[in-house]
Amino acid sequence: MNVLITGGAGFIGSHTADALIQKGCQVRILDNLQRTVHPQGKPDYLNPNADFIMGDVRDKQILRQALSGVDAVYHLAAYQDYLPDFSTFFHVNTVSTALLYEILVEDGLENSIQKVVVASSQAVMGEGRYRCIKCEEQDGAYVHPDIRLEAQLKTGEWEHRCPVCSETLQWLPSDETVAHPCNQYALSKYSQEQIAIQMGKRYGIPSVVMRYSIVQGPRQSVYNAYSGAMRIFSLALMFDRQPVIFEDGRQIRDFINIEDVVAANLLVLEREEADYQVFNAGGGVPWAVNDFYEKLQTVVGKRKTPSIGNYYRYGDTRHIVSDIGKLKRLGWVPKCDIEKSIQDYWTYLRQADRKEEIFDYAQKNMRKLNVIRKIKDSNSGGI
Repeated sequence: MNVLITGGAGFIGSHTADALIQKGCQVRILDNLQRTVHPQGKPDYLNPNADFIMGDVRDKQILRQALSGVDAVYHLAAYQDYLPDFSTFFHVNTVSTALLYEILVEDGLENSIQKVVVASSQAVMGEGRYRCIKCEEQDGAYVHPDIRLEAQLKTGEWEHRCPVCSETLQWLPSDETVAHPCNQYALSKYSQEQIAIQMGKRYGIPSVVMRYSIVQGPRQSVYNAYSGAMRIFSLALMFDRQPVIFEDGRQIRDFINIEDVVAANLLVLEREEADYQVFNAGGGVPWAVNDFYEKLQTVVGKRKTPSIGNYYRYGDTRHIVSDIGKLKRLGWVPKCDIEKSIQDYWTYLRQADRKEEIFDYAQKNMRKLNVIRKIKDSNSGGI
């Protein structure tokens, strides 16, 4: 099988390419080597057996060239960050997905393409599904909160509250029916989902959407702020710097190892039952951020007291955990625990060509753009 992977030089894409090549597939990678992810240019971990095309997924001529002769597509190229350049999210994520299906239809490739797998995100579910224990007996309805606004966050009030009785809401795992995107990235990803499923159905192009939770493991960019807690905490410990835990550290997250993501990617490629479906791909275990940091310290054998409670990232969700029952019913289960994710990333980071200033780079940039904010009356020092 000949497979195109857009964004194939990235974290998920490069690992997926390795697995496909190991299975005997011919792999072509299309990537623009975005500087915020690849400041050093083409990464040396790319599989030499993959055909590499340097280019942008929004360039119709280049994308058409990349699609020539392929049997399947993993559309993993994406713009992801906390930056407020809203239009870029839609230019890259939405337009490229529409362009992909446009070319397939224009060139009569809809009958030859065996599968299109489009990368989405847990972010599509927004703040996720909640319930109010006090009001549940009366109406039994779930609550899907809107994003928390500045007026709430600047006071250090982190939790969602029931709109009826004001009690603190209890988070619940969110399945694929939950779609409540609340920021520019999530909105662009949801539009990708709709394009893939609806255009796929309309033109008979078998299409699958994968909603990844927070993916962890080697090859995560150390420069991209979006790469999250693993990067922030690991770099802090490596350079003996104090990490910042946003909010109170009790927010719940869902982490998944890259090896489990690759296994899910390959499974939906092969299974016809996956066609025209959206699947959550998560680790299946909820983690409070404080607990994750404690586990990371234990695994790497280093400790540093964090700064907690003075800062928040505007646009973060409070709690989000993916219900992965649908993908498990297809025959997939996550096999890698959090210890493996931490150890694999720590080993990768120690071997990587790194500079200490990368620890400060992303946070300073987000603070400059007013993404990182301090709660009212906080006396904490700067980041």
